[in-house]
Amino acid sequence: MPSHNPIICAIDTTDVAEAKALAASLKPHIGMVKLGLEFFTANGAAGVREVTAGGTPLFLDLKFHDIPNTVAGAVRAAIALKPQLMTIHASGGKAMMQAAADAARGSGAKILGVTVLTSMDDSDLASIGVQATAPDQVRRLADLALRSGLDGIVCSPQEITLLRAHCGKDFTLVTPGIRPAGSDKGDQKRTLTPKEALAHGADHLVIGRPITQAADPVTAAKAIKASL
Repeated sequence: MPSHNPIICAIDTTDVAEAKALAASLKPHIGMVKLGLEFFTANGAAGVREVTAGGTPLFLDLKFHDIPNTVAGAVRAAIALKPQLMTIHASGGKAMMQAAADAARGSGAKILGVTVLTSMDDSDLASIGVQATAPDQVRRLADLALRSGLDGIVCSPQEITLLRAHCGKDFTLVTPGIRPAGSDKGDQKRTLTPKEALAHGADHLVIGRPITQAADPVTAAKAIKASL
């Protein structure tokens, strides 16, 4: 078991009361909850505050992508919600990432770059003018994120080993696409078990449906934690 609890539970509902109850019940067994764009659009900052009011650590996954000044302002606004982690798009470029890192400095919030969305493959990248393969583009953007002062990136299980070797041990790697042994992979194509992902070098594991859609989410979270 790692020194911290690496499990981040992705809360996949827009219902504030449901999300709050789930977060409260899971708090002893997970490291963080992840609230994303759908929840935030439906409920705003007030909804986030309500879900995390019991002290549940927060991963705010809003993937900011805009001009540097706007992203810096958005990061400063988000810091009021006291997230431990938050996301921006690395494809916004070096100036945007530096602005985000500067805005978060001293707040305790880590800024993570999203490289290539896991829904995209080589042909999708080609269609928007990127001639690199997905792994090459991920590595390029991860390197740029590192040099721009970001704290880490979000990456698929497929890329953990490559990026850990390339970016060093202090760069935070947050990994979705985690499926416990024997669970339904759903729409995730590139998966690892929680234990495999940690062995490859992941710092945090984003796990949604295997916990939230289990008959007993607390039992599911406890089993995943025990498996580590």
